[in-house]
Amino acid sequence: MYNRKIRGPLIEGNKTFGQITKEVVAPLETRPGLWWYIALAVSSAAAVYGVYAMYITVTRGIGTWGLNNSVAWGWDIINFIWWIGIGHAGTAFSIFLLVLRQRWRTSINRSAEAMTVLAVACAALFPLIHMGRIWLAFYIIPYPNTRGPLWVNFNSPLFWDFTAITAYLLISVSFWYLGMLPDFGTIRDRAGSRIRKAVYGFFSLGWTGSSRQWIRFESLSFVFGGLAAVLVVSVHSIVATDFAAGIVPGWHSTIFPPFFVVGAIFSGFAMVMTLMVIIRKIYKLTDYITDNHMDAIARILIFISLIMAVSYLIELFIAWYSGNEYEMHAIIGNRVTGDYALQFWGMIVCNALIPQLFWFRKIRRNWLALLLISLVINLGMWLERYNIVVTPLSKDFLPSSWVTYTPTVIDIGVFAGTIGLFAIGVLLFMRYIPMMAISELKGVLHIGKKDED
Repeated sequence: MYNRKIRGPLIEGNKTFGQITKEVVAPLETRPGLWWYIALAVSSAAAVYGVYAMYITVTRGIGTWGLNNSVAWGWDIINFIWWIGIGHAGTAFSIFLLVLRQRWRTSINRSAEAMTVLAVACAALFPLIHMGRIWLAFYIIPYPNTRGPLWVNFNSPLFWDFTAITAYLLISVSFWYLGMLPDFGTIRDRAGSRIRKAVYGFFSLGWTGSSRQWIRFESLSFVFGGLAAVLVVSVHSIVATDFAAGIVPGWHSTIFPPFFVVGAIFSGFAMVMTLMVIIRKIYKLTDYITDNHMDAIARILIFISLIMAVSYLIELFIAWYSGNEYEMHAIIGNRVTGDYALQFWGMIVCNALIPQLFWFRKIRRNWLALLLISLVINLGMWLERYNIVVTPLSKDFLPSSWVTYTPTVIDIGVFAGTIGLFAIGVLLFMRYIPMMAISELKGVLHIGKKDED
């Protein structure tokens, strides 16, 4: 039983059902502030830079990147894994907390799910452009064709990525859209213009709020939740297997699948915290996204940070305990004390040390500290992916082929473009879709009040 006296109310301010609807829908019914247009302009500029970089990549080839004969995977795969990790947050946040019946998720799950869809869409761009000949992308789709016995290569990690991303994106979009049907119906009924009523009426799929619809809606939510929970674990396990299936020192490790899954949830939850801090401050939604909500996310991040720290120690221990000189050189000689020591120790500080500040209650309830630490965590997770991808390839078995990897402006442009696309998606989400599930907020409004009475 949820006890408000101990854990605090899920929604503050003694709201009524009418107030919840009015305050959540208000950003959609009023013109956005100047900050929204400035943010959209900056994001669009980044997106244009990204489109230019992708155009150069497609027309001239991936030789425009910083790749070389040794480091065949660079920023593109680093950013692919980073975006996939962020994309795990929304589904993991919504699904796992839904299955565990954690009611405090109701104020945050909608935004987290939107972030998932946008991040996975950004991640999907990288395997496509990394193919070089992007117009031949249909070759990795397993469909009946007239090419005779020529089918996809089921041993190829590229095909594994395609299958995982496609399934995950479809389930994520379906789960996110399904949850918005009641809210679209509410906005449709409140709409003053015919166009607005028609648009939201179309997307509400005839929602009336009848008992039969609610029963089917809640049942289907749990079905999608069960499917997505499996995909959350399997997708990043497949990405990890891309590396573990190789013989490159530093990659062929059995710890990679669970290590990647935990890391994905870690970076995803950090991005959720970043987004929630911004939303609650800009739109003054502190009655719905309370200090208790942010406190709960911070506690989860502490726990995952400790798991990440243990994973780093296990990786170092296995490299030493194996007695394999190549493994020792890749993990300890190259990362810990070698050319990439700065990235390695930056990863340790950002992912294992700085999140321990969340042990202090004042830090967990300071919005600026939450914002800065969440950004630091995502920087650390990017550095982790850099260490995993680049360091083993830069110094392989043959010293004669050792080389340094340096990204080009095209590498940077593609990454900046995906950040711009992600930011544009978030801004449009804030403008046209309720940032919180109205029906779910009403469902938790009076939880725990009996204990107070």
